Amino acid sequence: MPPPILALRGAAILVDRAPLFEDVELALTRGDRLCLIGRNGSGKSTILRALAGEVELDRGERFIQPGTRVGRVLQDLLRRPEGTVSEWVRVGLDEEENHLADAVLDRMGLDPEREMASLSGGEQRRAHLARTLATRPDVLLLDEPTNHLDIAGIEWLEQYIEGYRGAVVIVSHDRAFLRRVTRAMAWLDRGRLRRRDAGFAEFETWAEELAEAEAKEETKLGIRIAEELRYMERGVTARRRRNQRRVAELAKLRSTRAERRRSMQKNASFGVDGGGSRSDLVIEASDLAKAFGERTILKDFSTRILRGDRIGVVGPNGAGKTTLIRMLTGALEPDSGSVRLAEGLKVTVFEQQRQSLDPDATPWQTVAPTGGDRVMVGEESRHVVAYLRDFLFAENQVRQPIHSLSGGERNRLLLARLFTQPCDLLVMDEPTNDLDMETLDLLQEVLSNFPGTLLLVSHDRDFIDRLVTSTIVMEGDGRAEEHPGGYSDWLARRDSRAPKEEKPARAAPPKAAPRPQARSKLSYKDQRELDMLPGRIAVLEGTVGKLEERLADPGLFKRDPDAFNRTVADLDRTRAELSAAEERWLALEELRESMAAG
Repeated sequence: MPPPILALRGAAILVDRAPLFEDVELALTRGDRLCLIGRNGSGKSTILRALAGEVELDRGERFIQPGTRVGRVLQDLLRRPEGTVSEWVRVGLDEEENHLADAVLDRMGLDPEREMASLSGGEQRRAHLARTLATRPDVLLLDEPTNHLDIAGIEWLEQYIEGYRGAVVIVSHDRAFLRRVTRAMAWLDRGRLRRRDAGFAEFETWAEELAEAEAKEETKLGIRIAEELRYMERGVTARRRRNQRRVAELAKLRSTRAERRRSMQKNASFGVDGGGSRSDLVIEASDLAKAFGERTILKDFSTRILRGDRIGVVGPNGAGKTTLIRMLTGALEPDSGSVRLAEGLKVTVFEQQRQSLDPDATPWQTVAPTGGDRVMVGEESRHVVAYLRDFLFAENQVRQPIHSLSGGERNRLLLARLFTQPCDLLVMDEPTNDLDMETLDLLQEVLSNFPGTLLLVSHDRDFIDRLVTSTIVMEGDGRAEEHPGGYSDWLARRDSRAPKEEKPARAAPPKAAPRPQARSKLSYKDQRELDMLPGRIAVLEGTVGKLEERLADPGLFKRDPDAFNRTVADLDRTRAELSAAEERWLALEELRESMAAG
C-alpha cells in the first residue's frame, strides 16, 4: 500500500472538555475517493478542518507529505462577496493557475465579469469550486458540495472527480452523488471513526451489520440497547427492508395514477373538504405561459394533478421551477392560460427557515401550542411524546429548549409541526438542502405515507426517484414536459431515444385494418422476459459490487493504470446495463398490472 500523503493519527478534539471525537485514524493516499458519514453535529466538518490544518488537535497529530497541496470547499456561502467573479477567483493564484481558473469558469458557465454579489447560491458554489480547483490540490476536501448546485452542475462535478488523480474526502447527504464518486466510507459515530473500503452503495448493508453486532453485544452484557442505537435499528435496518419493496410499490403507484388519469378524462370532480380532500382533481392547468421581459420562462404547458399524486419538478437553476409551482398553486398569475384549483384546497408550503422556531420553546410546545398532551395528526389523536418519538426525539428531549437542539433536530421538529397542520396540497421547494441523511430518511418516509398531493422541487436525484409518480422537466428555454416516474426514469427514456428517420408517406390501404383486441395479459415473450429480469438484475448487481471492490484497491492505479481505466469503463457499462434492466422490469411490471386491472 502506498504511503499516505495526508493523515490524522490518534486525533481528538474536545468541546467543553468532552471529546467531540477521539482516537481518529484516517490516512489518505492518491486516488482515494472517500465519503465521511455521520449525523449533524458529530464532527464531520471539524475533521475536514483538521485535515486542512485549520484547527489544532487536542490530542494526536496531523501528518502531511512535504509539498502536498490541500484544497477545501466550504459548506457555507459567502456573506458579502466583493469584486467580480474573475477578481475573487484569482486571489492568490499564479499565472498558470489563473489560466486554469478561467478554463474551469468557462466549463461551469460563469461569466468572469459578473459581480460576486449578484450570484445565486449555486453560482457562488461554482465560483468557490473554480477557485479551489485552480490551485491543483493533491487533496480535495468537499463539505456539502452539491448544496445549491443544480443537476447539471452536480453531474459536471461527478465527471470532474472521476478524472481527478488526487485524494478526495466528501461530506454530503446526496446519495446519488456519493454512489457515483466514492470508493471508500468513513463513518463518524458517537466519537469513533470506522472505515470500510467500499463505495457508498454498501453503506446500508454495512450499517445494518454494525447495528446487529452491537445489539448482540449489548444483549450478551444484559444491558438495554443504548438510545444511540435507535437510529441504526429504526433507520438503516428498516429503510433497507423498505427499499427492497420500493420499485414494486412505485410501479403500482404509477400504474394506479395512469388509470385514474384515464378515468378523469370522463368525469372531473371538484369540491374539497379542507384538510381532507376527497376530490380527484386537485389542479388543472391549461396552456400556461409566463415571461419576464424578453425572457420566456414557460410556454404552452398543461397538466392535471390528481389527489395523491407526487409530482417532482427538475431543471437547471433559473429555469423557472419555483415560478411554475407558484402558478400551479395560484400564488402567481400566468401571462396566458388558466389554472383551476379544487374548491377549498388547503395548501401548505414547507420552509426551512428555522428562525420561525421559538428558541426558548420546547418541542412539546411547538407541536402542541395550545397545550395539553395530545396532538391531532390527520384524523388520529396522538400523544405528544409518542408523536415526537416518530421524529427520532428521545423522551428527555421533548421538554428541552429548542436552542439546545442540533440543526438536524430542529429540521425534524419543523417536519413534526408541519404534519400537524391540515393540508391537501404540500409544496416543498428544495427541502433537502442542509438536511442530514437521518432527517432525509425520515422526510422520505413521512412523505411516502402522506395521503394528500405533493409538489416537490429538488436537485436530489435519489430523493426524487424514491418518491414521485411523475416528473416535470424544465429545460430552461420555456419548455416543460411531464414524464412518468422519477428523474432516472426520464434520463433512461431520454438516452434511449434514437433519432427517427423520416419515411415517405404510403398510400392508405383499401380497407381499414381490423383493430386488435385488447390483451388481458402479457405476451409469452414479455412474460418470460419479466420472469428472467430479477435474476439478470441480481447478476449485474453482483458484477457492479466486484468491480467497485476492485477499484477500492488504492494501489491499482499506480500498479496498472490501464487495468484501472478498463475497470472504470466496465463499471460504467455495467451500471448502465443495470439501470436499463431495472427500467425494463419497471415498464413490464407496470404493463402487467395495467392489463390485469383493465
